[in-house]
Amino acid sequence: MSKQNQSSISNKSREYFSNDNLKTDLKKRSVRSGAVTIAAQASKFVIQMGSTAILARLLLPEDYGLIGMVTVAIGFAKLFKDLGLANATIQKAEINHQQVSTLFWINFAISCLAAAIVVALAPVASWFYQESRLTGITIALASTFIFGGLTVQHQALLRRQMHFGDLAKIEIISTLSGVIAAAIAAWYGLGYWALVLMQIVTAAGNALGVWWACSWRPGMPVKDSGIKSMLAFGGNVTGFNLVNYFSRNLDNILIGRYWGSQQLGLYAKAYQLVLLPIQQINAPVTNVALPALCSLQNDPHQYRRYYYKAILLISTLGMPLIGFLFASADKAILLVLGEQWLEVVPIFQFLLPAAFNSTIGVGLGWAYQSLGLVDRQLRWGIISSAINVILFLIGVRWGVLGVAAIYGLSRPIFLIAGFAYCYHQTTLKLTKLISTLCPPALASTGAAMILINTNLVSYLRINILVSILIDLGLYSVFYLLIWIMMPNGRNILWEMLQLAQVLRAK
Repeated sequence: MSKQNQSSISNKSREYFSNDNLKTDLKKRSVRSGAVTIAAQASKFVIQMGSTAILARLLLPEDYGLIGMVTVAIGFAKLFKDLGLANATIQKAEINHQQVSTLFWINFAISCLAAAIVVALAPVASWFYQESRLTGITIALASTFIFGGLTVQHQALLRRQMHFGDLAKIEIISTLSGVIAAAIAAWYGLGYWALVLMQIVTAAGNALGVWWACSWRPGMPVKDSGIKSMLAFGGNVTGFNLVNYFSRNLDNILIGRYWGSQQLGLYAKAYQLVLLPIQQINAPVTNVALPALCSLQNDPHQYRRYYYKAILLISTLGMPLIGFLFASADKAILLVLGEQWLEVVPIFQFLLPAAFNSTIGVGLGWAYQSLGLVDRQLRWGIISSAINVILFLIGVRWGVLGVAAIYGLSRPIFLIAGFAYCYHQTTLKLTKLISTLCPPALASTGAAMILINTNLVSYLRINILVSILIDLGLYSVFYLLIWIMMPNGRNILWEMLQLAQVLRAK
């Protein structure tokens, strides 16, 4: 390699591989990054909700059920494209070009291998579900693995340096491209292939965008590049993701196997709608919080302050949204999906307690990974996944509603136990977490209960959109009143409003 090329690589290393620059005015960087990512997620949410409303009227529940059957296997195999090495790159204080290059080729090779295995096993999926159409769907979706393997380390470097503006543009453009492709395909009667095309176009667009935004290019892999600790970190993260993914998707497998594509389509759509609003909040906050917490791992005082503020932010944004959706579930489903999907309403409501807990469940991952406790995360994943499997096997006897009910109602117990285990022998305390969560949790549930009772006694036959807007206005008033009446509620709310003003200004 020439001296000129070595110098070029050295300059890129200084740009992407050190996180010392992040420690300078971390608060300003976090606020700016949070503003960008939240704005981007809001845009994605509008796109996804719009596409959901359009495609739900062009496609059938069976179409979503077919994709749901394949998605379990595809999503499982996609876990291997990352191997936890993206977070290893973000978490490590100092890295170099040789290490990231070696990790890149590991990610890409494993992604290609996973794609080949999925293609070879496509007929098995058709045999398991007794559905011949799954073979072609599985083979087509395997192509997304290749695109994913090409982007793991580039995205990690961009996140490491908090280049969230570039990541936001890429996500919006690639998502919009996939949605447009799917809408056109569905309009011309391609059915479930529209949903397949959406995933392929989105993955390809994301890969092109990431390589355009990140100027780093991988070199040849180096045998002794010092990545053993990063591989160990990634192995624990991957182990957790594998057991967690299996337990979280066993519900789809069981419903598809015993109740068919129609029922799975209803369940999958309800689950998608439950997760969609939370993902728009959790993903951007996590993208900002995790790199910041990693940079503070050796400063316990600042770490605690940042961690609890991030928890308060994510719960204040997410909990009232879930509370409102629970209170107005029938109207939300009717507006977004149409009358033909009203069977989704009870499934949707049973799953919402799980979404309520998910608003802060990401805090477990923040603590485990930023503090380097991924071995403990793996142990918790094995225990919780085993219990999940038992619950799903019990619930499937009562069909889709049985699975949704047993999953949603068991989540609060899991959440408390999970945080207690995670915080053990760390600088974080469960009592502090509970006190942080009390205002948004109590205000959200209280406002939902009042709104439900209000709707029961004053049902008006008006336009569904107008009705939801009225519900939203009432819910907001109830939420704020309950918050203000709580001890120290005004001060906390004022701090959150100031943060919102700063985000808007940024």
